[in-house]
Amino acid sequence: MSDRAENADTVDGSDLPRHPELAPGICAEDYRAALRRHPAGVTIVTLDSGSGPVGFTASSFSSVSLAPPLVSFNIANTSSSIDALHSAGSLVIHLLGEHQQHLAQRFSRSADQRFSDESLWARLDTGEPVLHGTPSWMRVVVDQLIPVGDHTLVIGLVTRVHAEAEADDDSASAPLLYHEGRYYRPTPLGSANNGN
Repeated sequence: MSDRAENADTVDGSDLPRHPELAPGICAEDYRAALRRHPAGVTIVTLDSGSGPVGFTASSFSSVSLAPPLVSFNIANTSSSIDALHSAGSLVIHLLGEHQQHLAQRFSRSADQRFSDESLWARLDTGEPVLHGTPSWMRVVVDQLIPVGDHTLVIGLVTRVHAEAEADDDSASAPLLYHEGRYYRPTPLGSANNGN
């Protein structure tokens, strides 16, 4: 087969094998069960809506590019924060430490409870809410909002980074993970020194 024919088939897709396990009719429970097996870092996204602070938890955070520094996360189109996100020019993504499980739980609950304790947050000089005690956070300018299925994929350009210095006791800076519906902190499996 010629390269041209191969490319035509790739673009057309008519000769590509069909995979029933990837069909839209897959069982939602099976799909969720498979995704629950994948551990994810927990983040909180905060922004200023013009009428007050808005925030939500997100475990879909990912780095996209180093040059320029781009990151991404997604948000359900049914989220109470979606309208504020669509009108926001910038936001802060907090990479939570395991000591911030209480914040992850707070920002997963009713929107009116998320910022009710004003001792937990302050504002940057650019206006975005920032949560106290977060080991790492990034201020991000919204670059793209891409509709994808029942979610919106957010691509952001990182304009400012805060990274807490490593402490002698690394418990405060251990990342918060979410897996199988529960929160965890990572535990090393071994080190290069002992061959594990």
